[in-house]
Amino acid sequence: MSNTNTAYRCTLSWGRHGVLQAAQRGDVVVIVDVLSFSTATAIAIQQGAFIYPCAYNEDPTILATRIGAEVAVMRNEVPHKGRFSLSPPTFLQIEPGTRVVVASPNGATCSRYAQQIDFLFAGSLLNAQAVASAVAEIMERHKLNVTVVACGERWRPATEDGELRVALEDFLGAGAILSALPYRQSPDAQVCTNAFIHSQDRLAELLWDCDSGQELYEKGFAEDVRLAARLNQYHTAPIMNGDHFELFDTTRRSRHAGPDQRPCS
Repeated sequence: MSNTNTAYRCTLSWGRHGVLQAAQRGDVVVIVDVLSFSTATAIAIQQGAFIYPCAYNEDPTILATRIGAEVAVMRNEVPHKGRFSLSPPTFLQIEPGTRVVVASPNGATCSRYAQQIDFLFAGSLLNAQAVASAVAEIMERHKLNVTVVACGERWRPATEDGELRVALEDFLGAGAILSALPYRQSPDAQVCTNAFIHSQDRLAELLWDCDSGQELYEKGFAEDVRLAARLNQYHTAPIMNGDHFELFDTTRRSRHAGPDQRPCS
């Protein structure tokens, strides 16, 4: 049950531990992994496809075989090993109804950690306003609170402070969503919102210069960064239904009590 007596309706948290805490509270959860899981998911759902998140320690081919889906490959394996990867541009021309299993250490893994959550969204800069509108509708209808989870990146190998690396792009993506929610925010969420508001005119520059953006640029995926920095370009809110993300349906009561849990054809 959600802690609806708390003074704050909107909370910011980080990584897998943040997801588990939000699940224990019964919150609505928004997974934010701007570079690149959430951005790729937003694009795929906008085109009418379905994204099946897979934790990084799971075998995506097992799930793909069971449901008749394609597997997202490594960025440098497109197109000779597959059509799709975590690179968001690979989903721009995806056909409606296509099912893709996507594994990642951050956004996809956090989504898998949240299996017991009734309302789980994927949010990015690309669809921040759309996700905030869907979340607000759920919060009002079900009297729930929301935790926006900035997934962060992973140190390889882990440092003295552990694996989680704070990611500027996820902080700004979370702030974009929080800034559009008209509810009282926790102190962390307030700071996140203010950071976005004061940075929204420089999103492309900041994502380009941040650690994650530079890593992608050096690997030859500059277009990933340029695409992910575009604010509110899509009007799609991806929500988990069973084991996959699909287009948010305002008539559905929860992830586990939807009108039809089966993947669409």
